[in-house]
Amino acid sequence: MSAIPENSAEAVLNDYDSFAEAYVAENETSLFNAYYTRPAVVELAGDVGGRRILDAGCGAGPIFSDLRDRGAVVSGFDSSAEMVRIGREKLGPDADIRVADITQPLPYADAEFDDVVSALVLHYFEDWTAPLAELRRVLKPGGRLILVVNHPMMYKLVFPDTDYFATTQWSDEYTFAGRPAVLTYWHRPLSAMSDAFASAGFRTAHIAEPYPTPEAYELYADQLKGYRRFICFIFFVLEAV
Repeated sequence: MSAIPENSAEAVLNDYDSFAEAYVAENETSLFNAYYTRPAVVELAGDVGGRRILDAGCGAGPIFSDLRDRGAVVSGFDSSAEMVRIGREKLGPDADIRVADITQPLPYADAEFDDVVSALVLHYFEDWTAPLAELRRVLKPGGRLILVVNHPMMYKLVFPDTDYFATTQWSDEYTFAGRPAVLTYWHRPLSAMSDAFASAGFRTAHIAEPYPTPEAYELYADQLKGYRRFICFIFFVLEAV
């Protein structure tokens, strides 16, 4: 990992179009996605039968698929055209999945959805004002935003000499199915997250730091040896007020 200071001129793009196929292949069976994030989101969503749900930043649609299988009426969007192309292949021609930018006005009506899911999206952005405003706009009053981002303690554990309370850009190198990639994130403290939620018209109903699924301890025995859970992502259930 390599930290990027706030005032750095270096630009590292989260160019999912360039490694979409490799990312999808890797994360179909990865610990952090298949056996941690996706099942935790589905559990937090609970009984979704008949509910209108927006998957914001849906990628190739794994959470979309899980929620649809449980009876939800799901729509989704992603900024990566290549991820949306793969998603349409996987989800079928009738799936409502579109290319859209979460920082811009979204192609949905006011109060269109009962729930919104946004997993591992907002931590790519320095400013959460516009994304949260749009997600609030498309939610019905009392609707839920199930949100997953990098746990704020993760940055401090990796870079112990940095300022936890500063909003800071940093990057990490990955290999997805043999394909190298760089992703750039924005760290912010938990208090800044909470303030952003309240300013956008959300009430924090629940915060989760979940366990991986039971299968993970067998499939990833070496990686999880000695650990029942780990600090990676933080999960919020927010209610539109």
